[in-house]
Amino acid sequence: MKCQNDQNEDIYVLLAQSIEINESTFQILSQILQREKIQDSLEFLSSCQNQRKVELEILQEQRLNVEKNDVKKITNFLCHIKDHEFNKVNYSKKEYKKVKENLITNISNNKKIIELLKFLVHLTAVDQQYIQCGSNSLHLLVEMKAELNTQSFENIKIKNTSLQGANFIRCNFSGSEFDNVCISGINISEAKLFNCKWKNISINEEIKLNGHRNCVNSVCFSPDGNSLASSSDDNFILWWDLKTGKIKSAFQRQREVKQVCFSPNGDTLASCNGKFIYLWNYKTGKQISKLIRHVSDIQSVCFSPDGTTLGSGSQDMSIRLWDVKIRQQKAKLDGYRDSVQSVCFSSDGNTIASCSLDMYICLWDFKTGYQKSKLRGHEDGVNTVCFSSDGTTLASGSRD
Repeated sequence: MKCQNDQNEDIYVLLAQSIEINESTFQILSQILQREKIQDSLEFLSSCQNQRKVELEILQEQRLNVEKNDVKKITNFLCHIKDHEFNKVNYSKKEYKKVKENLITNISNNKKIIELLKFLVHLTAVDQQYIQCGSNSLHLLVEMKAELNTQSFENIKIKNTSLQGANFIRCNFSGSEFDNVCISGINISEAKLFNCKWKNISINEEIKLNGHRNCVNSVCFSPDGNSLASSSDDNFILWWDLKTGKIKSAFQRQREVKQVCFSPNGDTLASCNGKFIYLWNYKTGKQISKLIRHVSDIQSVCFSPDGTTLGSGSQDMSIRLWDVKIRQQKAKLDGYRDSVQSVCFSSDGNTIASCSLDMYICLWDFKTGYQKSKLRGHEDGVNTVCFSSDGTTLASGSRD
């Protein structure tokens, strides 16, 4: 199939072609190309026989009266985008800043174009001809703050771009390859990264955050990746703007602040100092609530994956579970003989892991509050525990 293409054609004009295409067509076509292991998607889709085959499967999958020419339109788009500079140059470079800003202004609220960009990202998993195009697409999705949480991006190949500040919570990147990619400030909490390949990965170290006057005890990225909260023995909680490196807000407590933790939706920040837990409205910076039940200093706070429950561990040897909505304690878990240093929820929210200076790690059933198991392996107090993204492995750290 021969394509006549103007190298300087506005990339928005090309992307806007997706407005006439059913959104779910991109998802189903991507699945077909990956299932059939099509290495040259343009050649495959240029065949009228293959187009009819794909259209039939899409119609069966959607069970809708979609446009018969959807596949042909996508084929024409792939033909034109293949030789466009969008598939040749790195759009994250400074010289493309204005072009990119104008593009994002035009497409940020267009769901169909966003689905097209996701399709181009998925296309890199099978067709190497579109790796730069897919890489630029993922960069644009990150820059426009598109919803990417829990997305499956298995086996994609991303090259020569920046994913700075990306929010990839619970995404699946298993089998993917990243080459010459900036990953500064990305949030990959609970993401699946099995068998990933990383080459020439860079981290932007231009921003050094100076503001605390004593030991920093805890740092936590906001889910959108734009801010960072930190707590310190200087009694302060600081909120940082990661783009500028400047302090957005500062809150002074009466004692050292042991830990800070964002809720999964980013609306609430939890902090603990002394015997109290404080909940803060992230947008306004105002205190929402003060939770009181522990009788000794609190060492750890952690939100459940759905954000409805907050867990806390204390020197009073107990774990408390709090209902975030009504801001009341709903359970108390006992079983330690020394300070509880860390609390962590599994990704499915069904299990709570905790550790103590008594050298034990406990696993608790979230629904019943019963202790499922008690693990002993360290020869000194255990300070921290953390589940893997799939919940099958638990890591622990100790003074031994």
